Amino acid sequence: MRKIAATLFLLLGLLAARASWANELRAQVTITTENVTITDPNLVQSMQAAMVNFLNDRTWTRQTYRVGGGVDERINLRMFVGITAIPQNGTYQATMRLVATRPVYGTAYETNVLNISDRNFNFNYTPTTPFDFSPNSFVSNLSSLLSFYAYLVIATDQDTFSRLGGSIYYDQARIILQYSSNQSINNEGDTGWTDGSPRNRYWLLNNLTDPQLEAFRTSLYAYYRQGMDIFIEKPAEARTSILTALSTIQKTNVVRPGTLFVRAFFDAKADEITNIFRTGTQEQKQQLVTMLSDTDPDNLVKYQTLLRP
Repeated sequence: MRKIAATLFLLLGLLAARASWANELRAQVTITTENVTITDPNLVQSMQAAMVNFLNDRTWTRQTYRVGGGVDERINLRMFVGITAIPQNGTYQATMRLVATRPVYGTAYETNVLNISDRNFNFNYTPTTPFDFSPNSFVSNLSSLLSFYAYLVIATDQDTFSRLGGSIYYDQARIILQYSSNQSINNEGDTGWTDGSPRNRYWLLNNLTDPQLEAFRTSLYAYYRQGMDIFIEKPAEARTSILTALSTIQKTNVVRPGTLFVRAFFDAKADEITNIFRTGTQEQKQQLVTMLSDTDPDNLVKYQTLLRP
């Protein structure tokens, strides 16, 4: 009996050693400075490390994410920041591109969930200034930018696992947007937090949370959880679910043409969609091309390759 108990204890110990809990994000940040002159090379390294630590070392939700034992549930996030100007010491004008992925169940394949850009990713930074975050008040524009996108990534990821599962995280992103748009300290005014431009983070969040566009978010669940995640075991059923999701997105685009997030979706998914239907039926291929000819004309040439003999 003692041998059995000892064996069970050892087994539980090994499982505990193999599986642990982690924060939500596994972020990588790359900063480029081709258009500016920075005399201290350590400054960019310090800035990059500060952004990575800010994103990865913070607990953003009450969700549990397993790591170990061949499992890593953290959300992969790559952020590319290109500094375009330094108006004064410690002030940076930049652009940012963000790519977030999630694994497809039962495979080693990572599928893009987000592929978005921010052309006004402007901030103040000095290595000696504490870099912190408050969920309900403005600390700095860089803190607001990173936390806003952290919640946006988590919210969208949650939407792919359950219908409208990311709602509470979109709400937190909105809180950040609201207090950031109203701040006036440290000369860090940022028009990206307001409705002044049609393709900024204000409209990105409003597209995602507009009740008229709610069907777009439910289509994410159909595309990923009911489509991609079952593709290996049930490819025909998966393609049907993905076609249904794309049809829903098409209808959403009719209600509100040219929304920022519909554009971002196809920027992330066009190649993947083409590959999914490359081995589909001719009827599915024709349906897809017809459906996306108006919804995603920028990638129509890719889809039309499916109709070639």
